[in-house]
Amino acid sequence: MILFLDACIVIYWIEAPDPFHARLMKRLRALRNEAPDAVFAVSRLSWLECMVKPFRDKDQALADEYRAFFDAGQLTVVELTAAVVERAALLRANHRLRTPDALQASSALELADDVLFLTNDRRFQKVPGLRAEIPA
Repeated sequence: MILFLDACIVIYWIEAPDPFHARLMKRLRALRNEAPDAVFAVSRLSWLECMVKPFRDKDQALADEYRAFFDAGQLTVVELTAAVVERAALLRANHRLRTPDALQASSALELADDVLFLTNDRRFQKVPGLRAEIPA
């Protein structure tokens, strides 16, 4: 199983806002118990989305935390290839997603069949072929 993390999920993980962080960690533990071999994946776009706040606030410590997360060897980063961008354009056209959301969904769909897309946005649950979940 691949656990694809939307940028908001990465933010909840790193910045640990309550109550989101606690619910996320509980769900991730349960998923790892169900599928011990599960791996994590993100889109390259998530790096951009996560780094805006530390860059804007000139928060080097937070930027370093995000860099460490994204540089972790166990994390698969889906690059924004021509195929990913084309699928995103189709998703945007057919499902009225915003560009960042279409790119995130397309990145997850680029991976193997057994992908669970973790997000806080219910709109992803309407994307055909994308198994999306909001951690409770």
